[in-house]
Amino acid sequence: MLQVTLPDGSQRDFDHPVTVGEIATTIGTGLGKAALAGKVDGKLVDLSHVVDHHAAVAIVTAKDAEGLDLIRHSTAHLLAYAVKELFPEAQVTIGPVIENGFYYDFAYKRPFTPEDLVAIEKRMTELANKDEVVTRRVLPRDEAVQYFKGLGEHYKAEIIASIPSNEDVSLYREGGFEDLCRGPHVPSTGKLKHFKLMKVAGAYWRGDHRNEMLQRIYGTAWASKDDLKNYLHMLEEAEKRDHRKLGRELDLFHIDEHAPGMVFWHPKGWAVWQQVEQYMRQVYRDNGYEEVKGPQLLDKTLWEKTGHWDKYRENMFTTESEKREYALKPMNCPGHILIFKQGITSYRDLPIRYGEFGNCHRNEPTGSLHGIMRVRGFTQDDGHIFCTPDQVQAEVTAFTSLLQKVYRDFGFTDILYRLSTRPEKRIGSDESWDKAEQALADGLRASGCDFEYLPGEGAFYGPKIEYTLKDALGREWQCGTIQVDPNLPERLDAEYVGEDGARHRPLMLHRAIVGSLERFIGILIEQHAGSLPAWLAPVQVVVAGITDAQADYVQSVAQTLRAQGLRVASDLRNEKITLKIREHSLQKVPYILVVGDKEKTAGTVAVRARGNVDLGVMPIASFADRLQDEIASKS
Repeated sequence: MLQVTLPDGSQRDFDHPVTVGEIATTIGTGLGKAALAGKVDGKLVDLSHVVDHHAAVAIVTAKDAEGLDLIRHSTAHLLAYAVKELFPEAQVTIGPVIENGFYYDFAYKRPFTPEDLVAIEKRMTELANKDEVVTRRVLPRDEAVQYFKGLGEHYKAEIIASIPSNEDVSLYREGGFEDLCRGPHVPSTGKLKHFKLMKVAGAYWRGDHRNEMLQRIYGTAWASKDDLKNYLHMLEEAEKRDHRKLGRELDLFHIDEHAPGMVFWHPKGWAVWQQVEQYMRQVYRDNGYEEVKGPQLLDKTLWEKTGHWDKYRENMFTTESEKREYALKPMNCPGHILIFKQGITSYRDLPIRYGEFGNCHRNEPTGSLHGIMRVRGFTQDDGHIFCTPDQVQAEVTAFTSLLQKVYRDFGFTDILYRLSTRPEKRIGSDESWDKAEQALADGLRASGCDFEYLPGEGAFYGPKIEYTLKDALGREWQCGTIQVDPNLPERLDAEYVGEDGARHRPLMLHRAIVGSLERFIGILIEQHAGSLPAWLAPVQVVVAGITDAQADYVQSVAQTLRAQGLRVASDLRNEKITLKIREHSLQKVPYILVVGDKEKTAGTVAVRARGNVDLGVMPIASFADRLQDEIASKS
């Protein structure tokens, strides 16, 4: 008798070996139809997998994360199937699942066109509608190599040849197409209904620029029509919000070929930068941080001591002077330790919190650069806390509460908390790791945070918390972090005098809230679709006259508001007021003040808020008070 245990603890008995698909059907007809795969003793398998021993079995459907991955991977195979049908001379290479979709790389004699993508997607739909059964078979490695060589699939044969010779390989067939794959896969092509091909890009064979260039077709696939529709809508919204596009339209910044990966901030963009930096500077002052500033260039020997030279050299910009080699700093941590080491520190002085708007440089590959989100030169709101092990929990609790307030002020309320624990290769005793991980977890709990563990994802020197914010489109951005590090203080010989009079190593907590200011401003632009809240907007108010007769009054109103610290522009152009309003609305200015002869005589302004909202006529002082309240409340 064969006994199967289901996730709810119930059991099914069978008097013979049974497939996962048959198990699903015995549970319910609906589940049998919805089943895509199964998990047997925790291992993901095809529905055709035979269970021949007592086992724990779970049925995987499109509602499960594994089910969605199966759909996407199977759709990648469907893409390759369609390409081979339409372009028989094309060779297939690899086709993995990626975030929100999949891709497949092909070698073909000419570039695929947008018209080709339309034809391929249409053929994919036709093949899916045929509902062809997906079957699996296993071949010895060498036999599989010869099989694919016989098909003219030399890339696939090369992949298989790299597998150890004593291993078998599995192949999956649907209709006239067979592909190498570990699996599992959906049971038939009819399970693949909601997909779209997105674009074609170049990709080197096996990711090596010395190899030939292939064509990568990207696609997305979802469990339901609504999920696909929502995703495509999100992409449309993301395109509208693209910070590179808005950066040009709003005259905030540009990237120039003379300085790849570096940002040229225009006056309006620099005004936004200053608001973010000055806000964070106030956060430092209000929360016990001392602001410091370290040099840009540091001697190679320091980076050798910290270990960065061996592990990070290719990402560092270097220079030489008087036969000494230097590196532009890629991070601020070593400099803060050197500051900490000046003088004798007592345990009574701890914790010591340093903050720096540190300019860093990293030699990122050209292909990874992305507007101001991924650059080579950037500034961090970098901070380091020197403390004792017993102080870690309190520091984490205070930091988490502070981070939540900062994100709230910038318009983010949805935060994900993840605690990365000890990796397999690490330094330090299990006891010290236990204490550090517990302190981080307790610090999050004391802040009322639900969090998930990421086992093995910590740094080699200590555990860390990652704070990930969700934006208006549901996208995730990991910005904040706090990390426990006993390693750098040890390498750079940092000490404090303990209560016992002996010298001890401090722990260093690496912490950042917004991270790279460039990247965070890019996130802000996309979060608010360029319509930054009044306290951040580069121009908060435009005063526009209806005719030249109000020019002096326009200047007077603007000067009155500037005197209160507001960012104000005057529009004295000889243009129709409707054109002025339209242009400043497109520039997403929070408030446009229109003044004519009536307003000039009465000492008032006609106020239009962003979004074409008419707030009516009011005294200048009343408007100023309204705007100041809005700025103060960060609303």
